[in-house]
Amino acid sequence: MKLINSILIGACLFLASQTANGQRIKDLADVAGVRPNQLIGYGLVVGLPGTGEQSPFTEQSFKTMLSNFGITMPASLKPKIKNVAAVAVHAELPAFSKPGQTIDVTVSSMGSAQSLRGGTLLQTMLMGLDGNAYAVAQGSVVVSGLGAEGLDGSSVVINTPTVGRIANGALVEREVQSPFTSGDYITFNLKNSDFTTAKRLSDAINDFIAGSARALDATSVRVNAPRDAADRVSFLSTLENLEFEPDTPSAKIIVNSRTGTIVIGSEVRLLAAAITHGGITVTINETENINQPDAFSEGVTAATNQSIVDVRKDDSRMFVFDPGVTLDTLVKAINDVGAGPGDVMAILEALEQAGALRGDLVII
Repeated sequence: MKLINSILIGACLFLASQTANGQRIKDLADVAGVRPNQLIGYGLVVGLPGTGEQSPFTEQSFKTMLSNFGITMPASLKPKIKNVAAVAVHAELPAFSKPGQTIDVTVSSMGSAQSLRGGTLLQTMLMGLDGNAYAVAQGSVVVSGLGAEGLDGSSVVINTPTVGRIANGALVEREVQSPFTSGDYITFNLKNSDFTTAKRLSDAINDFIAGSARALDATSVRVNAPRDAADRVSFLSTLENLEFEPDTPSAKIIVNSRTGTIVIGSEVRLLAAAITHGGITVTINETENINQPDAFSEGVTAATNQSIVDVRKDDSRMFVFDPGVTLDTLVKAINDVGAGPGDVMAILEALEQAGALRGDLVII
């Protein structure tokens, strides 16, 4: 206990001496074993105002639910239910969640239901990957989407009416055991793997407690920690607020081909290169001509189409880059030639193929 107190006192002095340019460990790394878990279940939403579905698996689920209450329906009887929908229910169980706490759930239609608005989810078990039930969901579904349909078949849909949420809709029934309190050390995993950042993280912790941290690879840094759970919490609370300066990321250019968005990292450099930019514009105009017959002829009025095709080639422009050109020069040169997003993508791909681009070109 004296060791922990001395660590906390030293932490106050150490934190006070840190620069404002650093970032906290808790913002750059996660603690191994402290993680959420995904849960999923299958259930029924009832009480829909005629926007449910009539499908075989919905009817089967409905009959199974009734049988659980001791109600047996004749095999020949096929219920016509329009106020019931089969749904998938999923949620995320946060780390250290205890039985009796609540979590939010998302409810999504699995069949042909038109909307879940106004429905109520019946008791649904939420299972983990190990097949055990960790939570039970139930409650009124809140839907932000809206759908309307006219008698002539026309319809309007706003957002997604077949997906809803239930705030605090699931009750945790089982705790997931965490390895946080086991072993003689804790491990920080960087959110973005980098050898230099891992080394700086290890150095920052060793500057605080000499010899306690060791970088295992580009992601993980292992730190000796107290065995007592309460002491370990206090110890981690101090460590996660230590600040250090992460390394700059590797040079990358991210191109979204669907939206035309291009993000160029500040570390991107170019070798000596010459680029020419030009384009061809093709314009097609369609006009309709009306031909009238002579006054004493037997002809009829006729319409003919006339197409005018104009091809215009823009003046090609060339600009030269010296070795080591930075982001600012690259952007200015591209803007000067009036290149659009599509042209910029073609230029960047050509530069990479030519080996003149010092950075990773990532197309998403």
